[in-house]
Amino acid sequence: MTTDLTDRRQLILKLAIQEFIESSQPVASELLVRKYRLNVSPATVRNELAALEELGYLTHLHTSAGRVPTDAGYRYFVENLMDRTPLSATEQRTIRHQFYQVRSELDQWIQLAGAVLARTAQNASVVTPPRAQQARLKHLELISIHDTTALMVLVLHDGTIRQQTLTLDMALSQEELSRRASRINERCADAPVERVEEFLKQERAHEPPGGDALACQVLDLIVKAMHQFNEHLNSDIHSDGLIEILNQPEFSQVERVRRMIEILQSRRALGTLIPRALSSSGVQVVIGGEHSYDEMREYSVVLSRYGGGEIVGVLGVIGPTRMAYPRAISAVRYISAVMSDLLAELYGIEGDTHWEVES
Repeated sequence: MTTDLTDRRQLILKLAIQEFIESSQPVASELLVRKYRLNVSPATVRNELAALEELGYLTHLHTSAGRVPTDAGYRYFVENLMDRTPLSATEQRTIRHQFYQVRSELDQWIQLAGAVLARTAQNASVVTPPRAQQARLKHLELISIHDTTALMVLVLHDGTIRQQTLTLDMALSQEELSRRASRINERCADAPVERVEEFLKQERAHEPPGGDALACQVLDLIVKAMHQFNEHLNSDIHSDGLIEILNQPEFSQVERVRRMIEILQSRRALGTLIPRALSSSGVQVVIGGEHSYDEMREYSVVLSRYGGGEIVGVLGVIGPTRMAYPRAISAVRYISAVMSDLLAELYGIEGDTHWEVES
C-alpha cells in the first residue's frame, strides 16, 4: 500500500477520520464540504474518498453512503496526520495535585492512575504496578527451624519476598545452612532466572550423583519462584473505566459488552502487550488487526512505560478503534510522566520522563 498521498487526499482523510471519531457515523462527501468549508465540490471529495478507499484507508459500508476508516487509515492518521493536542494546563495541574496528595501510597497511585486515565480518555484503563522488568535474586537465607526443617527466605531485587519451609534429608546446623546459602548468594547475586537455572544444571552434574541435594532443592525452588514472578508481571493488571467505555456507541450490543468485560477480567490478551511496552520507549499504539489475539481485533490500545532503571510499570487505555487518539495519547504520555517522577522521588531512581506542563 502506498503512502504517497496528495495534500488534498491527506486533508480529506484526516477530516473523515476526525469526523468519524467524533460522530461514530459514516462520513459523506457533502458533510465534509459543508462542515469544513472545503473549496471543492462534493463530487470532487467523493472521488477522493473513493480513491482513499481503493488505497485501503477507508471502507464503504453497504448500509450507508458514507465511509469509515480502516485499521490502515487509523494507523496513517496516528503516524502522519493527527494534531498533537496536549492536556490543558488546568487538567495537568489538577492531575498533578491529585497524585501529589497520595505520593507516598503506591497502591493509591495505581488506582488513581486508572481512574484519571479512564475519565480523561473516556475509555477503559490498564495499569501495572512498578516492578523490576524481570526477577533478579538479591539475597537468600536458610534458617533452621528444627533438626530436619528449615525456612527458605528469598528476596528479589524489587523487594519481593518469598518464604517456604523445607524438609531436609538430614539434620543440619544453622552454621551449615548459612554456608549453603552463602555459596548460592555468591554464585547468583543479581542473577536473572537464566543464570540460576545454569547454576542448578551445573550443581546437578556434580558428585555425588545429582549434586548437593539441598542446594539443588533450594535452587529449584528459586527458579520456580522467579518464573512465577516474571509471569505475574504480565498478568498483574489493574483496570478501570468500564462505565466510560460502555458509554461508547460500539457497546450498544450485549455481546460486545460481554467480550469487553472478558478482556478486562481475563487479562490474557492484554498481558501479551505488557512486555512490548516495557521494552519500548514512548507511547505505543496497537490498532485493531495489529493485535495477535482475535478478540482484540476490534479494539485499540495506547500504552506507555513509566518509571526508570530497573523499576518500571505500564499504563494505558483500551477502547474501540474509533478512539480519540490525540487525547488518549496525550493522557497516557502525561500520566506516565507523572508516575515516573513520583517513582524518582520515592525511590531515588532516574525516571524515563518528567512532568513539566506540555505545550
